[in-house]
Amino acid sequence: MDIDLSPLRSALEAEGIDGYLIDADGSDSDQRYVSDFTAPDPYQTLVTTNGGAVDSSDTGGREGVNLLVSGLEYGRARNEAEVDSIARRADFDYRELVAEYGPYEGKIRAIAAFLESHDVESVAVPAGFPTGTADGLREQGLSVTVEPDGIVETEIRASKTEWEIEQIQATQRANEQAMAVAEGMIASADVEDGILVHEGDPLTSERVTEEIEITLLRHGCGLDETIVAAGADGADPHNRGSGPLEAGELIVIDIFPRDKETGYFGDMTRTFLRGEPSEEQRRRYDVTEKAYEAALEAVEAGVTGSAVHDVACDVIENAGYESLRSDPTTKTGFIHNTGHGVGLDIHEQPTVSPSGGELEPGHVISIEPGIYDPAVGGVRIEDLVVVTEDGHRNFNEYEVRLEPSD
Repeated sequence: MDIDLSPLRSALEAEGIDGYLIDADGSDSDQRYVSDFTAPDPYQTLVTTNGGAVDSSDTGGREGVNLLVSGLEYGRARNEAEVDSIARRADFDYRELVAEYGPYEGKIRAIAAFLESHDVESVAVPAGFPTGTADGLREQGLSVTVEPDGIVETEIRASKTEWEIEQIQATQRANEQAMAVAEGMIASADVEDGILVHEGDPLTSERVTEEIEITLLRHGCGLDETIVAAGADGADPHNRGSGPLEAGELIVIDIFPRDKETGYFGDMTRTFLRGEPSEEQRRRYDVTEKAYEAALEAVEAGVTGSAVHDVACDVIENAGYESLRSDPTTKTGFIHNTGHGVGLDIHEQPTVSPSGGELEPGHVISIEPGIYDPAVGGVRIEDLVVVTEDGHRNFNEYEVRLEPSD
């Protein structure tokens, strides 16, 4: 994947800093994005301001990106990471340094030697950089400064490349397959004494979740925190749900899988009800759907995430329900933001919220208004869209409906 690190380099040059250092394992999304590599143990990625040894066409824009990895990961890094250089800890006498100074200082001295080999005397680091590493490098005479704006996430990663958009789309397709399985189980269940029954047993949140996760695994995705929350559980937006599902209850299903190979997330929510909804349940669903449609319609380049959030709030408040905008202390109504960025993290920049900034082409965001009350249940509808030059493109093809269909 081609990336553009020029905003980061420009910021470093403006501050007179030699490089940008990440010390994290591959679960850190900035690390994965910049290094073009992932490993279960921490490794170091250095972005220098003075270019690199190879042409950018050979590195996908990662000229001046240099890795320091363990001997265990060296061969794989050389095969997988398209960067300027890859060094082993052994190249900087790591074992000898550990033997002489102990594990902590030995590691610090090896990193310091790695930086020195690239003529780096000062580094900027992300806000989450390990304090121990920062203090240790300072003791070795290096200048370490926190980069406060989070440029990699907020400015670089937030605008997705075409390749990234394709990966998110693929994850969302797997997501829709899982949602179809969940909806089908609810639609085809028998109803016995008000309880949904599937293949002779009560249909529980846990059973539906299991089938969702099995389906995702078969499509190369993983997920550990699926939400299948009914009734009062569904009125708590991040309650995962538990126990038997009942007829006449609103059932919120929120699936946010991550592709195991690429690391990119999808995100999708639908709300179903088996049986005859009450007048208030139907009204809440209809208002949420109108808020969702209005917010989608508002998404385009140049509009702020704040403005899109206001559109959703307008619909919900005009229908007589509270939002955090109208009452910051409310515990019912619309009690979260309208959306968030999705990519290597399930929640990343930009936001569709009161503080949301200008949307740009390539931003991938969720649109997910909802209305919640434990006495009635919860309703949430969510799609993913990518902002385009002339509006947006919705990743979802899955129908929005309250009554489940198999």
